[in-house]
Amino acid sequence: MNDIVDLASHRFAGFVAPAVDRAFVAGMRAGRDGGGAAASQRYGGPAATGFLVELRTRLAAPGGTVDEAGFAAVTRYRDPAECRRGMDRHVAHGMVHRRPDGAVTATERGLAFLDELWLVQAAATETLWAEHPDRVLRLVEALGRVLGYALLLAEEDGDGGAGSAFAAMAPPHEPDGTPPGVLLLNRLGTLRHHRADAHAAAWAAAGHTATSIVMLGAGPQRLAIELETNRRSAAPYLVLTAEERLAMLADLAALPG
Repeated sequence: MNDIVDLASHRFAGFVAPAVDRAFVAGMRAGRDGGGAAASQRYGGPAATGFLVELRTRLAAPGGTVDEAGFAAVTRYRDPAECRRGMDRHVAHGMVHRRPDGAVTATERGLAFLDELWLVQAAATETLWAEHPDRVLRLVEALGRVLGYALLLAEEDGDGGAGSAFAAMAPPHEPDGTPPGVLLLNRLGTLRHHRADAHAAAWAAAGHTATSIVMLGAGPQRLAIELETNRRSAAPYLVLTAEERLAMLADLAALPG
């Protein structure tokens, strides 16, 4: 095989990350514009629903809980005090229950909103990706294997515990009958958390903080951190053959967004 076909996992991790981001953002935007924003307003607007949307694949699960460390990892680039105030507003709106240890769960009202959001995102992604049903199904299957392998590796390595966004959000909640578009949207979102943890580990190893890495401009140090991020996020893609990795890139590139 030539170098393009025999795509090493660490190289693939760098190529696929922006494609994953683009497809995920397009799916979330379609849901917001297709009724998600209106549903949010019925429950009090973003002040009441913002974190529920962000944490939906865990909080929508029966007994789904996000602990304090997981929440901090998911929101690592935001001001912790402001995030806590934001969660206070969710609690005040009756959407979220916060336990004494800081862990959060959705209330009955919060779950009702998440049920509505699920329906909205199902309709929106069906429309958005209507011309690509085979690509969606291939991506759902491939991403399912990648996420499953990522979970297995995290368990074997003792990695992805407290302070891991991926551990907080994986596996995504997928009740029976979940449409392919929603499966794809939520698997893409969960995979983004895996790379986010790899990126955080890479910049921390280089002596940065969540604040300083945001301020770091282009240059050799930024490049080194991105390459290390690719290395750290690559292992789950070993479950795919080189041809399957190329197919994933092609399928993601073909999706509108």
